[in-house]
Amino acid sequence: MSLDMSGALEHFRVVVYHELHLGPLDLSISNTTVFIWGAVALVVLTLHLMVVKPKLVPGPGQLLAEMLYGFVARQTELNIHGEGEKYIPLMFTIFTFILGCNLIGLIPGAFTPTSQLAVTGTLAVGIFLYATGLRFYRHGWGFFHAFAPRGVPRIMLPLMVPIELLSFLARPVTLALRLFANMTAGHMAIFVLGALGMAAP
Repeated sequence: MSLDMSGALEHFRVVVYHELHLGPLDLSISNTTVFIWGAVALVVLTLHLMVVKPKLVPGPGQLLAEMLYGFVARQTELNIHGEGEKYIPLMFTIFTFILGCNLIGLIPGAFTPTSQLAVTGTLAVGIFLYATGLRFYRHGWGFFHAFAPRGVPRIMLPLMVPIELLSFLARPVTLALRLFANMTAGHMAIFVLGALGMAAP
């Protein structure tokens, strides 16, 4: 028995519905664009319905929304010591956006935006630049002290600084590839299992 993988790869193909160019910018409307906005609408509408009428004793929807927000809040405060509270809205927005993009891809016939490296790469690079700019704004030139770990002998610094710098610059690449690979591999696995199930006697 052989599996035709072209069907699985079809789910990752970007289809342009309407071409739109503004100078060097490509603003064409594609399935990626449509399902990204679909994911945003799904998240906003779902959360709105969950908390539209908040109660002192929360119902199932409000309870789920509070649990989701509480989870993001705890993770943010654990990773941003002392000042995590001010970044919770940003982290919650990013978390629910990625969650919505992943969940919308589970709908039969739908497109998964996070299966595109351009989407995950844009998210990773954007957040990386924001975080780096914020750290530089707060610490000034002291920001670069992070690339020279304390306690390292000076003779080792010419070796350690490039390694630390490379590790720092690789973060958005690894984050983008991780999400992209997880979503792609997951959909491929579902396709293979589904094909095997349909081919079984």
